[in-house]
Amino acid sequence: MLTKFCAILLSILCAFSAAAGENTIKGYRSVFKAGRDSSGNICIAIRHYAINTVTYFLLVNPCTLETSVAPAATLDFSGGIPADKLYDSPFVKALDRHTSPPFKLQNHGATHSDLPAEGLFLTVDMCPSKRPFERAFFETVAGLARQNGQATPVAIAMTGAWLQHHEEELAWIKREIHQRRLAVTWMNHSYNHSYDPKAPLERNFLLSPDTDFEREVLATEVLMLENGLIPSPFFRFPGLVADGNLLGKLRQLSLIPIGSDAWLAKGENPKKGSFVLVHGNGNEPQGIVRVLPLLKQNNGPRLLHLREAFASQGSGATCNIKE
Repeated sequence: MLTKFCAILLSILCAFSAAAGENTIKGYRSVFKAGRDSSGNICIAIRHYAINTVTYFLLVNPCTLETSVAPAATLDFSGGIPADKLYDSPFVKALDRHTSPPFKLQNHGATHSDLPAEGLFLTVDMCPSKRPFERAFFETVAGLARQNGQATPVAIAMTGAWLQHHEEELAWIKREIHQRRLAVTWMNHSYNHSYDPKAPLERNFLLSPDTDFEREVLATEVLMLENGLIPSPFFRFPGLVADGNLLGKLRQLSLIPIGSDAWLAKGENPKKGSFVLVHGNGNEPQGIVRVLPLLKQNNGPRLLHLREAFASQGSGATCNIKE
């Protein structure tokens, strides 16, 4: 009987291991190459990786800044679209603009919409935390879908360490997306989000000694993809802290730094086009206290997709890419 039980247990474990390995990503690396997708649209591949024997690319639409994943076999990189032809696109313009000097130690990058905006951009940081996530806040944001008739846009800045330890809460967010109550832009917020309350900013967060910046970025993206989340071309520095060296590395990784001009817990007030910052991980309740009345008021703020801060959307959208 014991032998039979062990055999059953072993078969279950083997099946579980096989299933877990189905989405395991290998060879994840940064690239930058222009091509066309299966619909003939111009795209920029920014990541290359493999699952089992299939090669994939993470793609950015240079006109809309939307990201997608596609097998290499469905893409055409032979059409002769040199990178310099893409410099007038919204994506590359934003990438260059917000990773260029003069550099600020804190809050460098995009802090407000580059384009005129009749609304706000809600960004939510998910730093590592042992506390439950801000369920009432996320329910309020998702509830706006009933009022507006469409999924509510929100950009979630995700750390790998939060993802690893909050499976049920992530599953709840994914259900809200599936039920078309949330439209999430998944922003990278590093893997470990190191922080020392005694260290100066110049040696803190991702500027801490011995930090492997590229790993902090790419390992988070791998974990996102393995959990069914498509990384966006946006990055939020922990503490909004970076120097010119890190910003140069971020530029090489084809990511746009996102700051904030309305960090609510610090008393900053949003205005049209603001990048509103709150923490959804339970670590900064002051911001949630301030944002909930804003979201619940009659005819509250119009929330916009983060990509709309950089690229015109809809049928009238234009993109100056010349072949």
